Amino acid sequence: MKLGAFSISLTVKDIKKSKVFYESLGFTEFAGDLEKKYLIMKNEDSLVGLFEGMFDKNIITFNPGWDQNAHKVEGFDDVREIQKHLKAAGMTMITEANETTKGPASCVVVDPDGNTILIDQHV
Repeated sequence: MKLGAFSISLTVKDIKKSKVFYESLGFTEFAGDLEKKYLIMKNEDSLVGLFEGMFDKNIITFNPGWDQNAHKVEGFDDVREIQKHLKAAGMTMITEANETTKGPASCVVVDPDGNTILIDQHV
């Protein structure tokens, strides 16, 4: 199964302080909007999303169809196919992608330890 680009989305208390902290680790601003209180920070192939006030806990994110530079890749597994595989494996979906559509969609599952995993397809 090809899950696509990997990142972690962190819920932060102060986006500006978090930005400075991750910059000190060598990350640079890759995407997002500081005024809207979200940034995607990048260091080589590592992506860290910083989100102030958007959700309650950290989220592991996979982006089918994207590489680590948010460029479309060919031959990826569509989120709907990934979702079918997860459901067939007995996983309970928290949110589901509409399997009758094509293009951007997402689904969410929670691992056995309560970690949220977002599979978020943008293409």
